[in-house]
Parts: sequence; C-alpha cells; structure tokens
Amino acid sequence: MKKEDPCFTSFTSSIENYALPECFTFPFYYQPHPLCVLAAEQLQTYLVSQTQWQHNFGLLDDPNNIIGKMFGVLLVKNAGGELGFISAFSGKLAKQSRIQGFVPPVFDLLAKDSFFLPEQVTINKLNEKIKALQNAPRLSFIKQELSTLEAAHAQQLSELRGELVENRKARKIKRHTLQHDLDTTTTDNGLKELAQQSVYDKWRLKDFTCQWQQSIGRLQTKLDGLNEHIAEVKLQRKTLSADLQNRIFSQYQFLNKDLVPKSLLDIFADTALKTPPAGAGECAAPKLLHYAFQHNLIPLALAEFWWGASPKSEVKKHQQFYPACIGKCQPILKHMLVGMQLDENPFLYNYARGKSLDIIYEDEDILVINKPSEFLSVPGKDISDSVYSRINNQFPDATGPLIVHRLDMSTSGLMVLALNPQANKYLQKQFILRDVHKQYVALIEGLPLNDEGEIHLPLRGDLYDRPKQIVCYQNGKQARTLWQVLERYPQKNKTRILLTPYTGRTHQLRVHCAHALGLNMPIVGDDLYGTRASRLHLHAQSLKIKHPISKKIMSFKVDAKF
Repeated sequence: MKKEDPCFTSFTSSIENYALPECFTFPFYYQPHPLCVLAAEQLQTYLVSQTQWQHNFGLLDDPNNIIGKMFGVLLVKNAGGELGFISAFSGKLAKQSRIQGFVPPVFDLLAKDSFFLPEQVTINKLNEKIKALQNAPRLSFIKQELSTLEAAHAQQLSELRGELVENRKARKIKRHTLQHDLDTTTTDNGLKELAQQSVYDKWRLKDFTCQWQQSIGRLQTKLDGLNEHIAEVKLQRKTLSADLQNRIFSQYQFLNKDLVPKSLLDIFADTALKTPPAGAGECAAPKLLHYAFQHNLIPLALAEFWWGASPKSEVKKHQQFYPACIGKCQPILKHMLVGMQLDENPFLYNYARGKSLDIIYEDEDILVINKPSEFLSVPGKDISDSVYSRINNQFPDATGPLIVHRLDMSTSGLMVLALNPQANKYLQKQFILRDVHKQYVALIEGLPLNDEGEIHLPLRGDLYDRPKQIVCYQNGKQARTLWQVLERYPQKNKTRILLTPYTGRTHQLRVHCAHALGLNMPIVGDDLYGTRASRLHLHAQSLKIKHPISKKIMSFKVDAKF
C-alpha cells in the first residue's frame, strides 16, 4: 500500500518493547532516545545500500571533493496514529537540495519557479562585467604606464635630492670660508650669491615636483575614472546581492506547533548577529520540525548524526550523534519549539551541588585547590556556583580571590588562586610568559601506534557553535601539546596518556586528542568532541609555579580518580 506521506518511514523492525519519549528532545544536549537510535540505524542501512544517487562522504578511497554530512531523524506519529520517522540532511546531498525520501528544504532556491535563478543570472552578468573591466587592456596599460612613470619619478627625484644635498654641503663650506674673509664686501656679495643659489635649488625641487605631479596626476585621473566605473558596478552587484539575500531570508518561514510562521529575518533580528548567517535554516533539525508541523505529524524525539569523514576544521566522528548547533539553529528552534514540553535543560542544572573543593595548599597570598569535574571555575551565565564564589565565601576577608587561570567545567584537577592583587599580578605574569609547568592525565578512546608525540594545531572559537573550538590555520592561535603513553588497555581499546600543554588555548587538549590531525582519539567522556560518559576523563594532575612573594619554586601533584 502506498504511503500518503512520501517522507514518512515505518520501522522495519519491531518496536513493541520500546517506550515512547515522555517529552520532546532538548536539542542542544541530549542522549538520543532508543527509538531515534533505531531510526538512525535504519537510515544508515539505507545510506550504505542505496544506488539512486552518489555522494562522496570520504568513506571510500576517493580523496577528491569529500563532504561529510549531518543527517537527522525525527520520531513522529502520523494522523493515523502510526509511529515512524522522517529523515533530513543538512544543506545539499549529491549536489541536490531534494532527494526522494528526505524532507525538502523549507525554501528551495533551485525550484523552477523560484525568483532566485533569474536574479542570480543578473548578478552573474555583473560578475562577468566586473571581470571584463578589471582585465581590460586599457586598464592594464594605464596601470603599467603609471607604474613606469612613478618609478622614473622616484629615480630622478633621488638623483636631484642627491645633487641638492651636495650643493648644500658646498655652500656650507664656502659660507664658512667667507665668514673668515677680512674683506666685508667680498663676504657680503658671496653670502648673497649663496642665498640665491639656495633659493634656486629650492625652486628646482618645487618645479620638478610640480611637473611630475602633473604628469602622474593625468594618468592617475584616467585610472581613477576606470576604477570608479568598476566600483559603481560592484556597488550595483552588492546592492542586488543584499536585496536577493534578504528576499531569500524572508522566504524561509518556519512553523511552530501552532502553525505560526516566522522568517529568518525576524528570527535573527533579536540576536547578536542581527542578520542570519550563511546556511541558516538548512540544518536537519529545523527542516524536520517544519515538515512535521506542515504535514500534521506529531514530533516525539529528535536525533542528528554525522556520516562520513571529519571536516578539516571541526571534530566530527562517523555515525556519532551530535546536538543542534548554537549559532545557526538555536534562534530558529527557539521559535519552533514554543509551547512544546521539552526534556530538562541540563545547562540550568548545578552539577557542583553537593561537591566540595579540596584545598591542597594555603597561605596569605595563594591557594591551590583540587577542582572536581563538572565544577565551574568562574560563575556562568545561568549558574553562579563556582570555584570563585566558593572561595570568595570561604575567605571573605581576603582581597581576592583572583582567578589566575581556569579549568574547563568538565576537567578536574589543580588550580592556583591569588588572594591579593600583588600575588595575582605576579602569577598572571608567569602564565603569560609560560613559566608555569602543567601536566594533565587523560584516558582516550583508542590505542596510539607511537608512545609519544607532539601536536601543533592552531585553534579558534567556532563562531556558530560556541563553546566549541575548531582548527584554523588562517586565524587560529598557535597551540602546542606534548603527549606520552602511560598505559594501554587493549581489551577496552583505551589508553592512559600524559598531556603537557605549552599553550593554554580553550579546549586545547580535548581538540588535540579528538581531531583527525591530532591523535584522532577523543578523551573518554568528552561530550563536545567525543561521546558522553560518567565524566570527562581529563585531570590536571601536576602544577609547578614560583611563589609570588617568596619566589620559591612550588610543585603540587594530585592523582586522577579515574
């Protein structure tokens, strides 16, 4: 029997023993519901077996044009009460925005009746015109002639200035001689003549400059005229492109469960970005929800997974589940999920509740503490409980505490705090100059072939998915990590390693372990770059500093509890 909905997919295996979700998935941090896992596995089987289209996910030997892809499955119940799922991919798949069986884009730029294609033709013609103007022989000739003229001017000016300098030196010597001449008439006439020579030389320089400015100016005026014409066409293209982009954004109308539409322009107007980023609305999650609301399907749970080779910048593992991105999806989903009962937001839960800080060392100037995992170093946006607030309450009479450095919330281990501004300034200087020696121990997924190594991967923040970091050779900050195997556990496919960071970038050790160009083995329990577990198995186990007052070298070590 033919399905009424071409995108609704029934489960091919029994789901009798599965309980339905109590609430809809909190999309920015979740463990996929078992039914979503089952749906994802069914979709992955299709991806492996289908022959209708071709896309290079980087899973075979072809090294060209590899594009891994995020897929999503949405557990739904249709109007007949049947439980199934719908599927989507982010962006394009096999160079297509529509593929049978997957939900379509919210707005299809490439549809035959779309305004995009004819307007894109106009913009492309302007691109061709700009290219033709920039490559015109007349423009090239004037640029070359101007360059030649400016070079000749610089050469002749240098020669003239050299001549005038020599003239000035000669006049200085002659003036000195005249001033010692007993004949005042000779002296007066001589000095007068030297003054006239000086005026003449200044006139020569001025006349030279004026003539060259006129010659260069005539060519520069011609060049400016041509460049202004190019600038006018570029402005025309920019205006048309901006208008077209806004028109596209306005066509992306996302529904919520009450079928209230809202465009990308309106959605992002109240955000820090103000305008939608490139690719907004093309991710799997908003496409799935929009289709469900539009076709009278009840959404029950959501999951997204990566399929293919990891991108060069991000950390994405084949078949691994990932939350929706913050920068592009959060504003859209905020509108789309209005009125829906969601799983608890884990970002609002204080995981430090019931945990205590162990003070390893204390004096009048500094504290060294052992921070538990899942414990903020400083107050966060929603949670104020932190190392700072705890120590501040514990030492109310101190002129601190002052946070000198931080550990990730999920990382446990040693931290040093200053109890007065003088100690803070001295300790900060040590960190800036990289005179502080820190070592971490971690448990990673996998068995490295070598016993030690060094990782150099520059890092910067992911602009559209904070707080994640990405590898970026163009704008990233240098990041260097040494690693050494401590013990291998072949039966568990895990390795305990020692990590020595020589820079202190955000998530440096986590990315260097997980990234394909690093160890390619995420730290156990890394919920950002790996797979969630009971905790992040990363611990700052040793710290060596110089005391800010006594200047004594102090070493501290606390073993990891994992």
